Amino acid sequence: MNGVLFLLSLSVLINYIDRSNLSIAADLIKGELRLSDLQLGTLLSAFFWTYGCMQIPAGWLVDRFDVKWVFATGFFVWSAATAATGVLHGFAALIVIRVILGIGESVAFPSYSKILGTHFHESRRGSANAAVIAGLALGPAVGMLVGGTVVGHFGWRPFFLALGLGSLVWLIPWLAWMPRRTSVAAPASEIRVLDILRQRSAWGTCLGQFCINYCLYFLVTWLPSYLRRARHYSMDEMARSGGLIFLLFAISAMIGGKISDRWVAAGASPTRVRKTMLGVGSTGLGLSLITAAVAPDAILVCALSFAGVFIGLAGGTCWTVTQTLAGPRVAGRWAGVQNFVGNFAGAIAPMLTGYILGRTGQFYWAFAIAAAVSWLGAVSWVFGVGPIVPVDWEKKLNRPDFRINVAPVAGAARS
Repeated sequence: MNGVLFLLSLSVLINYIDRSNLSIAADLIKGELRLSDLQLGTLLSAFFWTYGCMQIPAGWLVDRFDVKWVFATGFFVWSAATAATGVLHGFAALIVIRVILGIGESVAFPSYSKILGTHFHESRRGSANAAVIAGLALGPAVGMLVGGTVVGHFGWRPFFLALGLGSLVWLIPWLAWMPRRTSVAAPASEIRVLDILRQRSAWGTCLGQFCINYCLYFLVTWLPSYLRRARHYSMDEMARSGGLIFLLFAISAMIGGKISDRWVAAGASPTRVRKTMLGVGSTGLGLSLITAAVAPDAILVCALSFAGVFIGLAGGTCWTVTQTLAGPRVAGRWAGVQNFVGNFAGAIAPMLTGYILGRTGQFYWAFAIAAAVSWLGAVSWVFGVGPIVPVDWEKKLNRPDFRINVAPVAGAARS
C-alpha cells in the first residue's frame, strides 16, 4: 500500500493547492473584479459551503461503496472545477464554481480515513496520517512558491487552467494501483450518524477539528494578503515566506508522526501519545499566532515559522485519533461528521477576517481570535476526548446481534 499512500499524499497536495489558489491570486482578482474586502472574504469562503455540508453524505458514500471509485469521481470534479475557474468572469460565476469545487473535494478526508483506518495498524497510523497531512501542508507551500511566481509573471488565469487540467493525470496511477473492494459483509445493524454523536469523544474531536481548521484556513486564505498588504512584501517575497511556513508544517507533521508511532511501539498508550502531540501543538500554535500579530518585521517570519511547526504537530495527529476511535467499519462516517463540524471554520474564518479588516483596517484582532480558537482546541483534544481506544460499538449500542465484519480488501496484507 506504499504506492497508494504516496498517491493519497499527492492528492491532498493537489487538493490544497486547488482550494488555496484563489487566495494566492486574491489581490489580482480583487482589483480585476473590483471587490470589497467582505466580497473577497465571501468568495474565499464559498468553497466551504458545500464542502462542509457534503461531509456526512461523503462519509456514508465511502463506507457504503468502493472508496476507489468514490474518490476518483470527486477528484475529477474538483480538478475540472479548478480548470474552469481560469476562464470565468464575474463574481457570481466564481462563487458557483467554488461551490462545485467544494462538492468534489468533500470526499477527500472521509476517503483518507477509510483507507488508512482499514489498511494501517495503530503503530503505523501516525506516520501514514502524517504523510497525508504533509501533502496538505505542501499544497499551500507549493501554491505560494510556484503559484505566486507563476501568477506574478503570467497572471492568474493560466495558473488555474494548467493546474486543473494537469492534475487529471493523477487518475491514471490511482485507477491502476488502488485495489478494488471485493465484498463487504453488512452488519446486522447499521451504525448511524446519531450513534456517533452520542459518543463524548466525537464531540471532542469535532470541536478540536474546528479549532485546527480555523487556524489553518485563516493562514491559507489570508496570509498572502497579510504579507502583501500589512507587511508590504512583494509577490516573490510573499511566495518565499509563505511557502517556508507551510514547508515547516509538512516537515513537522512527518517528524511528529514518526515520533508518535515509535512512542506507541515503545509501550506508551495511544491516549497519552496522541493527546500530548495535540495539546502541545495547539497551545504552541496559539502562542505563535499572537506573537506574529505584534512581531516587528525582523522576527515575523520566525514567529510564523513556529506556527507552521506547531500546526504540523496537531494537524498530523488529529485524524489518527478519529481512525482509532471509530474503527475500520465506521471510519468514513465519523470522519465525515468531524469534518462537517470542523469545516464550519473554513466558512467562518475567511468571512470574519474580511469583516474585521473592513471595520478596523488591521489584522491584529484576526490573529488574536485565531490564537484563542487554537487554545480552545487544546482544551478540547486533551479534556473533551476520552481514552483513545476503539469504541466497542456492540456494547455502546446495546445490540447483541451487532457485528462489525469487514471482508479482506486486496492489498491489505502488504500494508
